[in-house]
Amino acid sequence: MSAMTLPQQLATIGLFVLGTMLTRFLPFLLFPAGKPTPKFLQYLAKVLPAAVFGLLIVYCLRNVDLFSGGHGLPELLAIAVVVGLHLWKKQMLLSIAGGTVCYMLLVQFVF
Repeated sequence: MSAMTLPQQLATIGLFVLGTMLTRFLPFLLFPAGKPTPKFLQYLAKVLPAAVFGLLIVYCLRNVDLFSGGHGLPELLAIAVVVGLHLWKKQMLLSIAGGTVCYMLLVQFVF
């Protein structure tokens, strides 16, 4: 495999810059500040966060075996920590980090 020539390198960098700028500026061009946000985007903004969290829960718990090891107890306790922290502080990143730390500590030192 040969190395890229200087014009190829410059073209690659230019395309990356163009792609990055396009993804940054396009929403402001499509949806200016004075115009109302389309209804379908308002709907997506309302439902997608819950859908993403649901997907993450299914993904994280898909391999939990209730009939071996800790019987899903570390996962259940970590979920309880996430829910408790979120109800208490209402800080998403704190809730996720707290649940992750709780799960890692349980798996490493308890189960």
